[in-house]
Amino acid sequence: MVRVSDEKRFTSREARIDAAAHRLLDRLPAGGLLGGLTEFLVFGIKQAFACLFGGAMLGLMLVTRLWWPEDIGLARYDFLFLSAIAIQISLLVFKLETAAEAKVILIFHVVGTLMEIFKTAAGSWVYPEPSLFRIGGVPLFSGFMYAAVGSYLARVTRILDMRYTGYPPLWATLLLALAIYVNFFSHHFIIDLRYLLFALTAVLFLRTTVHYRVFRFRHRMPLLIGFLLVALFIWFAENIGTWSRAWIYPSQHNGWAPVSLQKLGAWYLLMILSFVLVTLVHRPRCLLAGTRGSQTLTPGILTTSPEADGRTIAG
Repeated sequence: MVRVSDEKRFTSREARIDAAAHRLLDRLPAGGLLGGLTEFLVFGIKQAFACLFGGAMLGLMLVTRLWWPEDIGLARYDFLFLSAIAIQISLLVFKLETAAEAKVILIFHVVGTLMEIFKTAAGSWVYPEPSLFRIGGVPLFSGFMYAAVGSYLARVTRILDMRYTGYPPLWATLLLALAIYVNFFSHHFIIDLRYLLFALTAVLFLRTTVHYRVFRFRHRMPLLIGFLLVALFIWFAENIGTWSRAWIYPSQHNGWAPVSLQKLGAWYLLMILSFVLVTLVHRPRCLLAGTRGSQTLTPGILTTSPEADGRTIAG
């Protein structure tokens, strides 16, 4: 049976999937090696579920890179754009995404497309193939790449029931996000402030811990480490995207080469911008004192912390 808190976290279809999973997994031991493996397996499944939009888009990039008929009268980029819209509609129709998450995707598409128009004009990267649905040198499917990041963050926040301790004031995080976005443009004309932004990020989130529920237990991790892990995942995905020639950097004109690790810093900042934008839809909630203990993961340490309902963090 779905708990009351789960009813708020899940769509109606997700709630039925969750109930079916509980009927299967509740029979397994909670402790020992099998219990730990169960928790790890559920974590992987939930992460994959949160990546539905981005995973589908990345898969389409790979498939169309390996095989695309040139005589069908539809450009590959246009197919990716129309597919992204179809995926978005399907997620809503089949109740695998909330209306709030669809708003996140729209916001990210606009924010991402504006940055793409500027960056391609500045020569930071290019889209080497023709298309009909484009603005200048930017095919419209590109905005969905940013939307995929926003979709993942919004979905994983809800699916893993994320709560926070030591979360900074919302106004401070919004100012940081604005500074990060401006720097993506301004560093072409004035000094690059990314290292200052790294420092400000550390100051704001150094004491912040994210608490997330996987299956039976609530775990925790320093939020800064969570940011780095997500940025690293996006960097791997970008390597796949450039290999598929969905877009390429100047160093990849004469053949594919791995994306520079320096881009990991840019993705780290962009991911923080994305996270803050998501908090406008899914307000971060505090972890309050509770009555039931739960396992907690920190680097190299397994401890316990309470599981409890949270309240929205006000700005």
